[in-house]
Amino acid sequence: MGEMSAESLVLSRWIPWAPAAAEADWDALYTEQLPRVYNFFRYRVGDGPEAEDLTSITFEKAWRARHRFRRDLAAFPTWLFAIARNVAIDRHRSARPMAPLEAAAGVPGGRTPEELAVARSDLERLGRLLARLAPRERELIALKYGAEMTNRAIARLTGLRESNVGTILHRTIQVLRAAWPEEGDPR
Repeated sequence: MGEMSAESLVLSRWIPWAPAAAEADWDALYTEQLPRVYNFFRYRVGDGPEAEDLTSITFEKAWRARHRFRRDLAAFPTWLFAIARNVAIDRHRSARPMAPLEAAAGVPGGRTPEELAVARSDLERLGRLLARLAPRERELIALKYGAEMTNRAIARLTGLRESNVGTILHRTIQVLRAAWPEEGDPR
């Protein structure tokens, strides 16, 4: 390294890392920041080889991007830890568990397309049956099964007696059950 500039001498009194960053004293920066970056990764991923690898990746990226460091925008440690955070994010994104395909044989899948089609058909049929009901019965069914309200809560909301709510719901369900096969089973 050559002699320090006047600006670097003034900055070195106030900001210890400034002369190193200004003159690209990467050895000093590495020595100073290595423990901090390593400890950052130790807290993120635990102690061991992974923290060491991520620390080295951080410094490698910083070395490759050293020409983009602008001390007028951020302090060197701030810039370096922005790189470290990005390395941690990249590691998190790429850390997807890998399992052999055979392991998926025992994993239950979602509903089959046939099951989804049957469910959709049943919902459409129920919708047609509900449309035939009187508005009061439709509202009570919606409150009971759609909003999952209790008979007591429905009674308070509608002004009906609780026993009447139960009776109306029971009779309406009986009507729906009787009409279900008449609606036609598209299966």
